[in-house]
Amino acid sequence: MAEPIKNKRADPAVAPTPQNTPANAAPISSHAQQPGVASIKEEDLDRVTAASIFAKDPRLASLIQGRLGALVGKSSGYIESLPVEVKRRVAGLKGIQKDHSKLEAEFQEEVLQLEKKYFAKFTPLYDQRAAIINGKTEPTDDQVEAGEESEDEDEDEGAAIKEQKPAESEKKVSGIPEFWLSAMKNQVSLAEMITDRDEGALKTLVDVRMEYLDKPGFRLIFEFAENDYFTNKTITKTYYYQNENGYGGDFIYDHADGDKIDWKPNQDLTVRVEQKKQRNKTTKQTRIVKKTVPTESFFNFFSPPTGPMEDDDDAASDIEERLELDYQLGEDIKEKLIPRAIDWFTGEALAFEELDEDDFAEFDEEDDEDDDDASEDQDDEDESEEEEEDGSKPKPEPTECKQS
Repeated sequence: MAEPIKNKRADPAVAPTPQNTPANAAPISSHAQQPGVASIKEEDLDRVTAASIFAKDPRLASLIQGRLGALVGKSSGYIESLPVEVKRRVAGLKGIQKDHSKLEAEFQEEVLQLEKKYFAKFTPLYDQRAAIINGKTEPTDDQVEAGEESEDEDEDEGAAIKEQKPAESEKKVSGIPEFWLSAMKNQVSLAEMITDRDEGALKTLVDVRMEYLDKPGFRLIFEFAENDYFTNKTITKTYYYQNENGYGGDFIYDHADGDKIDWKPNQDLTVRVEQKKQRNKTTKQTRIVKKTVPTESFFNFFSPPTGPMEDDDDAASDIEERLELDYQLGEDIKEKLIPRAIDWFTGEALAFEELDEDDFAEFDEEDDEDDDDASEDQDDEDESEEEEEDGSKPKPEPTECKQS
């Protein structure tokens, strides 16, 4: 049996392209290309061993990261050692680069104006789409013919669609029910946020649209029919960019604001009520305490994260990730969901998403872990209740109190 080769280097892996974060340039349009990261090679140290070392002492990873961060941007001394006439030429190149940066900023401004110009042309199409979805009108024969995929269908199927009439026993359906909910559930980034409790409210979505601001930025508008959950007719979320352009002339994401949702009594989907038993050590009486705690919900999207109040590295790292995710979700809705909503509804858009099996495997593993954690928590709660009920003295019926 052949001996394994020691210290064999693995094939170089390609690092993933980083997403836009508040500290980086965030393109105003998906047409802008994000910079790629060059291929990197692993060191001889086995990754599993390294991960084990960092897991035992997380401070070590933080220390190394801090040291590496301190080296970024430091001069090697070469520029300072150049002759005066060479330094003058370097300064001249910097001047040329400033002129280039001005042109880049002008380019981004013109791209934004071009986007706004064509957005005005898209808007009537979006209005037609909303009218059909909500049963206010029917598509024309020309629109139906244009939407047919003749390559994969029989020649007579198009005519059959036009001639089909609902049977007398069938209930007439208006528009396309649950259109936006179905489209959102087919988009992976949004589907992860939608819980079973959210679906009742999202079924009442009438339209999802956007608008540009007077200054760089955009607003997402979610329009709802009357429902049992909140009184808002529309719920909006606005993304703002910084006044100054970033490196390369790109717009830089600054922050987002969301509308306050006016929840109807006991219908707030962003919280859940926990019930716990409390026993008085003196009287041995028990009572049920209800506590309202935050919970996962798509509607948390309208309460964007804010920066940490204190100088906490862990908190800053966490908020950075949440801000990055929040911005990316807004971009996905603006650049993917709204322009091609019908492709997300049918699922055809999934064919153009760059997802591989590892992505889905990761999601499955996380779901399994969550299920295990939930099961353990339930077991602990059951054991706690059993211990409380094992007392020798009879207990009166629990009294209820509310705590928020």
